[in-house]
Formats: sequence, structure tokens, C-alpha cells
Amino acid sequence: MILSMTGFGHSKTEINGKVIRVEIKSLNARSTEIRCKLPNSYRDREMDLRKRVIDSLQRGKLDLTITLDGFSEEENAFINADAFRKYYKELNSLRQELNITEGDILQSVLRIPNVIGQNEELADEDEWKLVEKTVDEALASIIKFRYDEGLVLRHDLIERIRYIEQHLKSIEPYESVRLDRIKERLKKNMEVFSQKQQVDQNRYEQEILYYIEKLDINEEKVRLSQHCTYFMEELDHKDDQKGRKLSFIAQEIGREINTIGAKAQDSDIQQYVVMMKDELEKLKEQLANIL
Repeated sequence: MILSMTGFGHSKTEINGKVIRVEIKSLNARSTEIRCKLPNSYRDREMDLRKRVIDSLQRGKLDLTITLDGFSEEENAFINADAFRKYYKELNSLRQELNITEGDILQSVLRIPNVIGQNEELADEDEWKLVEKTVDEALASIIKFRYDEGLVLRHDLIERIRYIEQHLKSIEPYESVRLDRIKERLKKNMEVFSQKQQVDQNRYEQEILYYIEKLDINEEKVRLSQHCTYFMEELDHKDDQKGRKLSFIAQEIGREINTIGAKAQDSDIQQYVVMMKDELEKLKEQLANIL
């Protein structure tokens, strides 16, 4: 099963005239990052919420947002009367002492930190259980989103691997022609050289065989085919987190394609190498979105 790292889930519920809305967003990332935006009444449970989200979504750049509709935290605001009196008296005393024209001291005092505060009323146990239930519903929603997007990614990855396998088979008709062409070129070069220098024919033939063996791409083709098969097998593996493993296999696929290109010395084969590289880059882009 393939799961995408990107997704969106939401849910809502109501209690005591308050509508609790939960939204969870996920983007692809190499590690797990989570950001929470919560009402003050839920701040004491933030670590519990973080663990709940990470355990369910495992990896990605995660955003958890909980909002309360029909309830404003401004309703819980209060004026610290003692602080207000203290600051007002001190400011008014300074104004008279320094002979400063009277201004709007009231607004100045209200802007001082701690003059206006918030009543910190934490959620009770019944409300918290409802919050947990709503978060779980949002998590179920985003997991389904990830699964549905994963099906699309799986189809695209299979298509890319199939194209690479097709291009690999297309190389075969050019292999024998390529070696014959290389032999002919070496032979002509040797004929020119032998007119000026004496050549040991046996040594020459040994060197030719050694050179041709170095240009042989059969081993690379076999390994590339095996890597493609292994990639397809891992796509259907039961493990949810397979993005990293598939990326490692893709690296091995790229290594074999590059070696084939380096050994080819043939323009026709190089064209198929370029096409395989193009498909591999598209595949890697999709792998970055897989859990």
C-alpha cells in the first residue's frame, strides 16, 4: 500500500454552545515536523495532541489547528484593577512633576502588559474527550486522503518503471551493431598505426578482447532489470513507510543507467539512456511525496 505524505482532514463537533473545528494538513518532508495552533483552554494538552497526530501520520510537515466558534476568548478578558490603579497613579504623578500637558493616560495604561488579562479556564474532562474524538475523526479523514492520493502515485510509479524496462529492451537490437562498429573503428586505426610501427598481432587481439569486455553492458542491463523488479515488489509490500526504501532502489536504478550510458559509445543507445533518465527523474519527484 502506498500512502502520500500530503493530505488534508477536518472534523467538527459542538458542546455547550461552542463549535469545535479541527483541521489537519500534511506536506512532504524528510523528517517529522508538527505545528499546533490551539485555543488557550487546550494548551495544557498540547503534548497529548502532538503525540496523537504523529503516531497516526508518522512522517511529514504537519499542521494541527483547533478553533472554537461561537466563543470568543475576549469574553474571558478582565482588567487587573490593582495594576491599573498603580500605573495610572505613577503616570499621573510623573505628568504633574514634569509639567506635561495632560493626554489620554487611560489608553496608555491599558496598553501596558498585564493590565488586561485572560481568565485561563481549562477544558473539563467531558469537553476534552470530545476534542480527542473530533481529532481522531480528522485524522481518519486525512489518512483516507493520503490513501486515495497514494493510489494515483502508485499508478504513476508503475508507469515510470514500465517505461524504463521498455527502453532497456529497445537497446538490444543496437548492441551487436555497436560492438561491430567499435571493432571496425579499432581495426582501421590499427591499420594506420601498423604502417608506421611493428605490431604484435597476438597482443593486439588480446587488447581488443579486453577493451570489448570493458564495453560490455550485459551485467548492467541484468542488474537494472532486477532493480526494476525489486522496485515493483516493494510497491506492494505491506509496510506503510516505504518512501525511503523506494528512493534507495531508485538510486541503484540511476547508477546502472549512468553506467550503461558511460559504456555505450553509441548515439542510438544514448538516446534510450536519456529517455530512461528522464523517466527516473519523474519517478524521483513522485517518491518525494510518498510516506
